[in-house]
Amino acid sequence: MTVKISFLLSLYFLYTVSASFEGLLPNGNFEEKPKSTGIKKTVLEGKYALPKWEINGRVEYISGGPQPGGMYFPVAQGVHAVRLGNEASISQTIPVKNGSLYALTFSASRTCAQEEVLRVSAPPQTGDLPLQTLYCSNGGDTYAWGFRAKSNSVKVTFHNPGEQEDPACGPLLDAVAIKELKPPTPTKENLVKNGGFEEGPRLLFNSTNGILLPPKQQDLTSPLPGWMIESLKAVKFIDSMHYNVPFGTSAVELLAGREGAISQVIRTIPDKVYNLKFVVGDAKNGCHGSMMVEAFAAKASMKAPFKSEGKGKFRAFSFQFTAASYRTRITFLSSFYHTMINDTGSLCGPVLDQVQVLPAAKK
Repeated sequence: MTVKISFLLSLYFLYTVSASFEGLLPNGNFEEKPKSTGIKKTVLEGKYALPKWEINGRVEYISGGPQPGGMYFPVAQGVHAVRLGNEASISQTIPVKNGSLYALTFSASRTCAQEEVLRVSAPPQTGDLPLQTLYCSNGGDTYAWGFRAKSNSVKVTFHNPGEQEDPACGPLLDAVAIKELKPPTPTKENLVKNGGFEEGPRLLFNSTNGILLPPKQQDLTSPLPGWMIESLKAVKFIDSMHYNVPFGTSAVELLAGREGAISQVIRTIPDKVYNLKFVVGDAKNGCHGSMMVEAFAAKASMKAPFKSEGKGKFRAFSFQFTAASYRTRITFLSSFYHTMINDTGSLCGPVLDQVQVLPAAKK
């Protein structure tokens, strides 16, 4: 009887973990140190030298801060991180729900070459994150990457696909977390899914830089459910704890000018007239000056000007468009590049929130 009860408790525990696993991955912040026999200077030796992870190739165990040679390595969580050398990778198998959408959140930055890339995979999906653009001056950018689970477990891998003259060169990785995302749906009040950006990736503990949503993220696997990031550069997911957000707990900051855009395809009726409403503001993060958000829907467009004084103000805009088909793409981008007034090395921009589409009232 005792054995049977223990077996049932084990099954219950496994189900609970697989059904609600969220937060940092096991040793996701790399603070559980390798054994002394598994590391030589900073280089990990052995496939399982890094606790809870499987490694391949040259992987370094790094302490954040000033480095020999004058470099500085930012560490998002705690003290330690890993650096992936030429063709190196780390991986971990985690429980997930088959068919569910997930967002991985992690800190990543380049340490040498401009063209460094971090490849993230959760089979059968793979994505390359270009790291040449530094969005904040301290180099500690935090990214999110989405995937849809195809089974009840997935092997998450972070890989440096590049080769540099210095084999140690490669991306710095820290603070890997995961969150299951709820699929958004249109409502009677709004044809736009996740129009207030309330559903998004998990924030890292003590993360004050927001979360970058990398380019080329499609709607089925985007870390911002309902939305696509089709542009060349990232947009930023921000939260009300660290930024001024016009409504709710989160919004999107368009911080890469015309190179950073988000879009969504909504269901419409051909030749029907619709109202598109949205709110533009500033995040109260030192982003000053004349801003402009461009909005597009079918053949209509609007330029929404906003003068930022850095006080967290916002302004509502709206325009009408006529649907040309049963699917209409709405797109938003910032007309200009902006940097923070007290930190010109950090990109910023106008905040977008409360996107709403409804049929126009009949006259």
